[in-house]
Amino acid sequence: MTFTNMNWIILIIAGLFEVAFAACLGKAKGAAGNVYYFWMAAFLVCLTVSMILLYKATQTLPIGTAYAVWTGIGAVGTAIVGILFFKEPADFWRLFFIFTLIASIIGLKWVSM
Repeated sequence: MTFTNMNWIILIIAGLFEVAFAACLGKAKGAAGNVYYFWMAAFLVCLTVSMILLYKATQTLPIGTAYAVWTGIGAVGTAIVGILFFKEPADFWRLFFIFTLIASIIGLKWVSM
């Protein structure tokens, strides 16, 4: 596996940590007391890991591509988490645009090879 391919994997993991920090914010919103502090601490850990991994991935990947893929993974993942765990709507247009984001992320990976 080349160093660039490894950085694509690191970038995907960074995007998943972005989803995790957004989910932690969602959980903290409805929490109180020690549970609130737990979710905020988890948010800070996930945020830090996500940023460090994004930085690492940009060592060999173009910054514009890496950032777009990172935010795309975060947006799609957070929307899916919202639908599955926070009872957000899953209507046709929302799902349609989630799939267009996925297609865009795949397209950026494809043209960046």
